[in-house]
Amino acid sequence: MNEILCSTGALIGKPNGRNYFLLKDLFKSLHCDGFEFMMYSSWYEEAWELTAALQDMKLHIPVMHCEKHIGEAISRNEEGDLYAALNKFEENCRIAREIGAKKLVVHLWDGITSDQNFANNLRLYAELLAITKEYGIDLLVENVVCNKENPMKHWCELAECYPQIHFVFDTKMAAFHEQMPLIYEKEYEWLWTEDHIRHLHINDYGGGYMEWAKLKTLPIGDGHIDFKKFFDFLAEKEYKGDFTVEATAFDRETGEVDTDMLNRCFAAIREGVKR
Repeated sequence: MNEILCSTGALIGKPNGRNYFLLKDLFKSLHCDGFEFMMYSSWYEEAWELTAALQDMKLHIPVMHCEKHIGEAISRNEEGDLYAALNKFEENCRIAREIGAKKLVVHLWDGITSDQNFANNLRLYAELLAITKEYGIDLLVENVVCNKENPMKHWCELAECYPQIHFVFDTKMAAFHEQMPLIYEKEYEWLWTEDHIRHLHINDYGGGYMEWAKLKTLPIGDGHIDFKKFFDFLAEKEYKGDFTVEATAFDRETGEVDTDMLNRCFAAIREGVKR
């Protein structure tokens, strides 16, 4: 049965002090099945305390999202970047294993450099994959927005080099590049029939083609993505994976979390997939 998860990045941010202890009480108000844990760069110095705290909370965390600067360093590829990226990635793997996560989401490219030097990102995937195998974790590459090409093109390049690669499909990221229609085309049926897409990020988008000013993670229904069509398509493909809602729910000033908004997103997914 599909699980519906909440990204901790939707709940924890600078306005509430990135206080991960909030998760224990927030979960009581959230109608989801568990969490996708988002790692922040500011937590590396307290990584062991973080891990212990999450273990003590006994939360269900089947998925972890790598800290995003790892992909940025791989893309930039300046002196020391790759060494730092691999070290940080392994620490993310350690945390994932300790908190019980079986899947690890990575932004293989990120930041201002993004996919400008994609050959670096393509090559480094092999090293990241080798590390995750040592930890017994399934590595998922997200269709992150690009500033040179587009995520579907890079997915195809990755799959050509690494035929067993696994992905996480983000609806907002796809809509930003006007690539939602592609997933319905026969040309890309292999993404589903060959079991490449293992997880979904369900977020709305309200902008136009590569409209950077509107690259904001919206709740379902606040943008223009046709989720009915998408959920019907998932049913047709008999999608067996899970879902994560990432819509930012904390107030930018007070840090207060709008759990009602998130619960509406969870309900919309349940209704959409009849779960």
